[in-house]
Amino acid sequence: MAKGKVYLIGAGPGDPKLITVKGLECIQKADVIVYDRLASPRLLTYARPDAELIYVGKSPDRHTLKQDEINMVLVEKALAGKNVARLKGGDPYVFGRGGEEAEKLIEYGIEFEVVPGITAGIAVPAYAGIPVTHRDFTSSLGIITGNEDPTKEDSSIDWSKISTGIGTLVFYMGMANLPHIVDKLIANGRPADTPIALIRWGTRPEQQTLVGTLADIVDKARAAEFKNPAIIIVGEVVTLRDKLSWFEKKPLFGKRVLVTRSREQASALSEKIEALGGEPWEFPTIDIAEPDDFGPMDRAIEEIEKYDWIILTSVNGVKSFFKRLNDKTKDIRDLKGIRLCAIGPKTREELEKYGLRCDFVPNEYRAEAIIEGLKNEDMSGKKVLLPRADIARKIIPDTLKELGAEVEEVVAYKTVMGAGNAQLLRDMLAEKKLQILTFTSSSTVKNFVQMLDAPNLQDLLADVTVASIGPITSNTAKELGIRVDVEAQEYTIDGLVEAILKSVQ
Repeated sequence: MAKGKVYLIGAGPGDPKLITVKGLECIQKADVIVYDRLASPRLLTYARPDAELIYVGKSPDRHTLKQDEINMVLVEKALAGKNVARLKGGDPYVFGRGGEEAEKLIEYGIEFEVVPGITAGIAVPAYAGIPVTHRDFTSSLGIITGNEDPTKEDSSIDWSKISTGIGTLVFYMGMANLPHIVDKLIANGRPADTPIALIRWGTRPEQQTLVGTLADIVDKARAAEFKNPAIIIVGEVVTLRDKLSWFEKKPLFGKRVLVTRSREQASALSEKIEALGGEPWEFPTIDIAEPDDFGPMDRAIEEIEKYDWIILTSVNGVKSFFKRLNDKTKDIRDLKGIRLCAIGPKTREELEKYGLRCDFVPNEYRAEAIIEGLKNEDMSGKKVLLPRADIARKIIPDTLKELGAEVEEVVAYKTVMGAGNAQLLRDMLAEKKLQILTFTSSSTVKNFVQMLDAPNLQDLLADVTVASIGPITSNTAKELGIRVDVEAQEYTIDGLVEAILKSVQ
């Protein structure tokens, strides 16, 4: 059997978007992903569905596997012909023990590549508003382990040189040794009033920053119960934090937001959340699939010229209808004379991509508003085509029929259960790692409840702000026992984001 290959990948300091393009490509192709505690779990959502995921996380007081055991996991999987992504927080060769793993792979004749990552020592201070170098303060930087046993007789750290010979000092994982680090620096000539910053869970929503001096930081850290994982930055550059802080000033900083839309649709909401400083966590509760039978829509398309109106109630409906129109060797010329109605601006924009303009878009983006608007039209005897989801509400066809229209509903697409990791989500809710939950349709609510399958759902959501895109979605949530805290006034993604922003101000 041919041997596999191992990629030693730096996952960056926590923000999943700080991984390199090459690192992400390796994750997407890997047969096996061996990941540690500091690699963002969101990166695992890019793994192949059949990829084997192996957690080998370590913390200062608890190891899932010892380093020798981790080394052998990599060896065994590669010898079995698997391509392995070894996902490590930060950079694999900066206090990541990647060198030891590479040596073991060489011992067994296993091919490997190193994919460097953004190390925490530069990224975390940057997210806290601290540049590690600045020409007005220092042009030297030292990166030092904070984990060295302070009882060792022979330290590998030359305190007499680094204390005064390097402008900015960055210590990794040094919270347990903070008193020792401070004492050594002062004893070796660093002034007691030197600024120092502690940054915990840097680049993540949980990021915390504590600033002081060498003289008082130990007491401040004890009072704040500041713990690992944290970076320690010593130097005058810390004084720039108040001026250069940016990440912690964003309106959704500190908020992890659950996005329950389908994976295809989630990006629009996720991008807006990220731009505002929040961290979107995608848990797709629905997927969009083709209908079981295209027959009804195909027959409607074959006779498309007979319709007076086509009403489209979603972007997915537009995409599916026009794809099928093209599949049946027709195009927009066959829609000549047919009036078009879109439920809202996004649906209208999707139609405009095909060079089509809507005859009617309601001011309020829901089915009831479509009905109110069309009441002003003479619908008697008008033929209406309604291509939409398999589970759509009946209010539009039923009311239009009452107005004398002939309505033909066809299934353009169906919504099926999503593939979100329910156990991971239950754990995150139990550990209070989610602050905001969003629902963008009734089906996202129903599937969320079904997928989570949690008898203590209300307890899990007790400290979570639940945000709904509109009253129909809110009513579904309430019927299923979910409290709704925030409801969009405009029933769009932009309206939902605006409502969330108002709730956190």
